[in-house]
Amino acid sequence: MKVGLFFDLRNPEPWARPWPDVFARNLELVERAEEGGLGSVWFTEHHLFADGYLPQPLTFLAAVAARTRRITLGTGVLLAALRPAPLVAEEAALVDQLSGGRLQLGIGAGYSPREFELYGKDLSKRYGLTDAAVAEIRRLLDEGVVTPPAAQRPFPIWLGYQGPQGARRAGRLGVGLLSLDRRLLEPYREGLEEGGHDPATARTGGMLDIVVADDPEATLARILPHYLHQANTYAECAVAGTGTEPRVLTAEKLLSRSTAPGQVPGLRVMTPDDAVAAIRDATDGAPVEHAYLWASVAGMPGDVVDRHVELLCTAVAPALAD
Repeated sequence: MKVGLFFDLRNPEPWARPWPDVFARNLELVERAEEGGLGSVWFTEHHLFADGYLPQPLTFLAAVAARTRRITLGTGVLLAALRPAPLVAEEAALVDQLSGGRLQLGIGAGYSPREFELYGKDLSKRYGLTDAAVAEIRRLLDEGVVTPPAAQRPFPIWLGYQGPQGARRAGRLGVGLLSLDRRLLEPYREGLEEGGHDPATARTGGMLDIVVADDPEATLARILPHYLHQANTYAECAVAGTGTEPRVLTAEKLLSRSTAPGQVPGLRVMTPDDAVAAIRDATDGAPVEHAYLWASVAGMPGDVVDRHVELLCTAVAPALAD
């Protein structure tokens, strides 16, 4: 199992910095992750967010590929339904060649009405569009149709589908499942068998909502405004353009549901030892190839990010390797 970092490249007010600084900072974090021995970095996608977000993960991964030599590069996830399949296949093949065969292509269905409207796509058909995109992208890459061809063949493709039905769909397509929810393993394996694939080929990966710190309670207090921004913008994204008002999460509501010191629903700030235990609990006995943690939560303080990455590299990942 490779332990890694998950990036969204947000740049929210009131913590905004010049965009060239944001990009440079994240490229430096990727280099630090590789130097520190982490196994992977993953980049996700959203559109029309006020804080910028990352709209084109494969474009950014081309820069990451040029700055690194060993670490695995992933999209977690790319919204393939918004793009022509040949475009995705060509960009993926190019990044794969630039990186020497290090790309893992994670694909998701999306959920934001505004994003599908931007690209002129029907949100209600997103799963069918995504399934079709996966099949065509795999054909274009595995048969060497696009040029230059990808360095890897067969090409590693993942689906970030959630819920039992989504896991079964991923299995039928014979791709990896980007979820660490153990409840999805059975329907995923059933889908593999239904699609004529060996259930023993099951492979999973996904994100854990963990930030590593020396003092979880104090660190949570510093991260909380950033996490509230993140949670509320996701809620807004889900209903934008529908006329429905998003539910606004407040610090009071969130803290009233605290599950442990330093932990609230959706965010767990943990010591290295507790993080190791949590990651093992989420992955032991499952066919997990990748587990990745937030690199930063919505522009959280730089010193918190630096210490989080340092502890992940020096304490958490080595303990999991042992």
